Amino acid sequence: MASTQNRSIERVAGELSSRLEEKGYQSRTVSVQHLRDLQEAIEGDHSRGLLNEEFYRERLTSFTFKPPNLLPEAKSLIVVAVPRPQFRAVFNWKKESVPLLIPPTYTAYDETDRQVQDLVSNVLNPEGYRVEHAALPLKTLAVRSGLGDYGRNNICYVPGMGSFHQLVGLYTDLPPHEDNWRQPQMMGRCQNCQACIKSCPTGAITSESFLIHAEQCLTFHNERAGEFPDWIDPSWHNCVVGCLHCQRVCPQNISYLKWIEEGHAFSEEETSLILDSVPQDELPPETLKKLEQLDLIEYLNVLPRNLHPLLKKRAHASKKYRANH
Repeated sequence: MASTQNRSIERVAGELSSRLEEKGYQSRTVSVQHLRDLQEAIEGDHSRGLLNEEFYRERLTSFTFKPPNLLPEAKSLIVVAVPRPQFRAVFNWKKESVPLLIPPTYTAYDETDRQVQDLVSNVLNPEGYRVEHAALPLKTLAVRSGLGDYGRNNICYVPGMGSFHQLVGLYTDLPPHEDNWRQPQMMGRCQNCQACIKSCPTGAITSESFLIHAEQCLTFHNERAGEFPDWIDPSWHNCVVGCLHCQRVCPQNISYLKWIEEGHAFSEEETSLILDSVPQDELPPETLKKLEQLDLIEYLNVLPRNLHPLLKKRAHASKKYRANH
């Protein structure tokens, strides 16, 4: 009986893996017993004073290291990597068309999450298994499961995707047909490469380990409300939200840098409304729709601050170009 059950679990796991691979995704499965290891990875670093307290409180306290109430008998954790492109949005300002990048995972994040969960559910539900979302440190899960490795910049790299991917975590009561688990490791290529260290303007990345000074990362600061710290030079900004400095110079990403999907173009009037911090409920419907489709609504409170230095930098560059030609 046990052998028959094991063969059934192996068959279902194989079917799930094949369906994910057909979509270009990669996945790993680990036992739910490793929840304690994931918790220790975060809380251990915190207790040892390796994490900035402000960063820890804002970014690392929302995880839940136990199965959800809807699936208390969960037996496995599945982590899936989905290839994701950069997106380009154009902001028209002072008679200039300014193309600006949005890093992978910002646009269609929730939609991608749902698509993966639906795909996994469609395979497992008919077999009598259930699936629920996992609110876990997915980079840690991906690296510990063997799905990817850390880069020196503390970003997870997946073979065939580089760092241009989105991670999705799921619980299921399908028993793990294999339990992939290992110590975290850094990509071998990082050993003799310092491209990301040299490209990071804030000094967040160090040569000591793949645990960076996250409180110095541009992404941390341009995702949160309030004025930028005085030590941040406006010229360092490079994206509508987030940062691509370290990812765009990484040799592992060379094949993916030109994968850019075109987003929306914002007229001069729309750009002015955003820069003037016009409330969401007062924005024109068409402007609101563009922001929603780019998943920038949740960042509407920081977009004016983020866009100002980017647009000024472009205006200065254009003025300099005209003066020299």
